[in-house]
Amino acid sequence: MVFLSNDSYPVKGIYCSYNNNQCAMTYLGIIILYLVFRAKQLICDFALQNAYMVAHKHKPWREGGAKALFQHCGIHAIFTFTIVMFYAPQLWWLGLFDFFLHAGIDRAKGVLTDRAGWTHKDHRYWVIFGLDQEAHNLSHLFYVVLIVAVTGVIH
Repeated sequence: MVFLSNDSYPVKGIYCSYNNNQCAMTYLGIIILYLVFRAKQLICDFALQNAYMVAHKHKPWREGGAKALFQHCGIHAIFTFTIVMFYAPQLWWLGLFDFFLHAGIDRAKGVLTDRAGWTHKDHRYWVIFGLDQEAHNLSHLFYVVLIVAVTGVIH
């Protein structure tokens, strides 16, 4: 359990409830946390990913692949770190973990689609794209489970 003051959360009763300054997440708070991670995925993967990142993150490291992938995953890491610091600061390392996990998922998708020669015009490309997004979704669900395990839940 995390011990926080009553001023630590902006919406007392939604994110957590207090018993002797001990914070535990409500069920609604858990759903909100999951939706925050889903919004993070949409923002980082679509709104903040620029054309350079999209065009190069799947390329060989020497051709700009590393730079583009690391920029993209760095954005994800910063957002994950920010979310975690709000809910469970002792899990600060999840931002770094997300950097490497996101990089692995995106790199696997890029290498697979490149080797197969699939583009956005191919059905199989979209299947792999969907699997990529679902892998990110499952990683966020894992983060929510870790945060709830640390903060506790109100029954």
